Amino acid sequence: MFPPDYLALLTNYRIPVHLSRKMLAVLSDRNAKLCRMPRSKEPFRLEVADRLHSAAIHLLRHARKQDVLARVGPARLSALSVLVFGGPMALGQLAAAEQVKAPTMSRIVAGLKRSGLAKIQTDSKDARRIRVTATPKGERLLQQARARRVRLVAETLSGLRDAEMDTLLRAAELMERAVGQSAGRK
Repeated sequence: MFPPDYLALLTNYRIPVHLSRKMLAVLSDRNAKLCRMPRSKEPFRLEVADRLHSAAIHLLRHARKQDVLARVGPARLSALSVLVFGGPMALGQLAAAEQVKAPTMSRIVAGLKRSGLAKIQTDSKDARRIRVTATPKGERLLQQARARRVRLVAETLSGLRDAEMDTLLRAAELMERAVGQSAGRK
């Protein structure tokens, strides 16, 4: 029923096999309840963060497979997403949001403009400053790309039970709240 080292895996303590078997016999009783052992908070928080990080990366890589249908490179699609959901912004702001240098963002924006996905307006007070805005075509393309990603993720989750889906929904809410609180502290 349980592997011999099950309790050691749960508790991170080496438990003698004879004692472990007795404990497992108690756990095997139908009325026995398994409860989480108290843990040190920081290692547990790091373990959860590591698992969430890995799961998020794998999920996004999986969903990104749909982006080829947009026929726009990932850097341009990402910058377009910032413009669609964040609104018009200066080139420097967009570069900061995408964590790239201004010359790199200038090339990305030039490509978006050539494709008709973004428009560039110069600042009326300072001609060196530009403001980048997603065009209606850019917004449509981004929304379609996002819908394809969301459908793929929904298909990926289709084998989960309702209770598991509720757990994922709650986890997403918690992540959004934690990220919002973290951003507020900075």
